[in-house]
Amino acid sequence: MKYRPGRHFLQLPGPSNVPERVLQAMSRATIDHRGREFPALTGRVLEGLRSIFRTSGRVLVYPASGSGGWEAALSNVLSPRERVLMFETGVFALGWVDTARRFGLDVTVVPGDWRRGADPAGLEELLTEDREHRIRAVAVVHNETSTGAVTRIAGIRQAIDNARHPALLMVDAISSLGSIDYRHDEWRVDVTIAASQKGLMLPPGLAFHAVSGRALEASARATLPRAYFDWARMAVANDDGFFPYTPATNLLFGLREALAMLEEEGFDNVLRRHARLAEATRQAVRAWKLETQCVCAEEHSNVLTAVVMPEGHDGDRFRALVDQRFNMSLGAGLGKLKGRIFRIGHVGDFNELMLAGTLAGVEMGLALSAVPFRRGGVDTALRWLVANE
Repeated sequence: MKYRPGRHFLQLPGPSNVPERVLQAMSRATIDHRGREFPALTGRVLEGLRSIFRTSGRVLVYPASGSGGWEAALSNVLSPRERVLMFETGVFALGWVDTARRFGLDVTVVPGDWRRGADPAGLEELLTEDREHRIRAVAVVHNETSTGAVTRIAGIRQAIDNARHPALLMVDAISSLGSIDYRHDEWRVDVTIAASQKGLMLPPGLAFHAVSGRALEASARATLPRAYFDWARMAVANDDGFFPYTPATNLLFGLREALAMLEEEGFDNVLRRHARLAEATRQAVRAWKLETQCVCAEEHSNVLTAVVMPEGHDGDRFRALVDQRFNMSLGAGLGKLKGRIFRIGHVGDFNELMLAGTLAGVEMGLALSAVPFRRGGVDTALRWLVANE
């Protein structure tokens, strides 16, 4: 059909649905990024981001995707051939590893099974063995979007402290900021990386950093090349309310509106909403007698649920059928999980009725695909939501 009636259900773990208010805000006329009106916009978005990161320190905004955020973080605090400890928790963790290696860093990868977050006990052991403190940074993904498993960052910080190690702590919160509890200052994270297209409800195009004092000191010594992503250059311009080059002005308009929406809902309420809808989704998966990719209850993501396909059934074929029949996009299995899972996104501007439609589309798709499952997942999720209002 050339025309498909009804709204499209974009149920990816990002990009997430962009609210009408944000779209309207982005549609206003572009203003002079050197003019007198601009510092108020800069100040509002930086202050709002500090609240979401839960930091009182420096926050930086770049016209980039999350991958640009990875590169910016590494290049600002490290020097060639310095050693970085990273964790194989999924596709996006390995993407960050690849970026580090392209910079000529000495990367040690801690293997993982793609079903758990990073292991604090294993980290503590490795750092304790590093008596000469050759490891300059520990880099970990908070919410691994390819698997639906979360790393408990407070435990990672505790492991570093227990080992009495000076390594910087760098965290990819690209898919978790604005939807899962995150505490940059309290957990003493040195560099947190985030992006616009997940919990912050914007289109792709902005990358964010929250930066500690230790990270700023490291940046003054680091010698990896940087120009576009130079923190010092950005900070000097930001202090006057501007950017060192042409910013993504209309995305900043959208960001200002998205931050206002999160503030109006109340950020604690935002986090509770994500947790509630995520648990309802997992209730449906369990009722279907299917398995989640994440195997640890304490590490289940509130951004997405990755569902394992039964043996002999292909996740990509299932997704294609759901898209064709019900006009709904589900997340694909990535890397070694290609065809083995599908991912249900429940992040950003999302409520109970949207979840009900999403789960109904999945359940109908399972039936049409002849996937072995037990009916009733939608009803189970709805009953859980009513009982846990």
